[in-house]
Amino acid sequence: MRSEATLFWVLGTCMCMCMCVIGAAEELRGKELIKDVCRTRGNCDLCLKVLCADPSSSEATLTDLAIITLKAAAKNASGILVDAKNMIDDPTLEPAIQQGLADCKENLLDAESQIQDTIASVLSNDKKDALLWMKAALAAIDTCDDSIPGDDDILSRRSVTFRQLCNIAVAINKRMMGVES
Repeated sequence: MRSEATLFWVLGTCMCMCMCVIGAAEELRGKELIKDVCRTRGNCDLCLKVLCADPSSSEATLTDLAIITLKAAAKNASGILVDAKNMIDDPTLEPAIQQGLADCKENLLDAESQIQDTIASVLSNDKKDALLWMKAALAAIDTCDDSIPGDDDILSRRSVTFRQLCNIAVAINKRMMGVES
């Protein structure tokens, strides 16, 4: 009986400590939360720039930061899509490159849709689905890049920013799940 009491005491203490840590992380809001989220990112400057630029960021929660980042990623994907559509019509491009651009365009449409699905998952507090949709969006942009020969075209350069934004959103989502990335 004594070992059971000790076990319950240890478990209770661990649960209290976990709740304190989680509570402390949830207390951070706005600029302090943004700094805390971005300090561990390899792309800290982009993270700070995107999250601080939103007018609602002064009181933002993790969910708010995830949505801000996902909206920035969606905007970036839309810009890449516009560039792809414009490039497809360039008659001076080789047919193989035009076909790669057409394939890329389809993948970008998928990535945009997957970002919207991610936003819906975040808003419905379905963190696991959000993570799956975000990984699908990253896979779509990888497939887009692989469709076009070379890595110095404008789409490849812009897709770097898309990946960084998605990775920030993934890190925020993992933090919401209680998993540090």
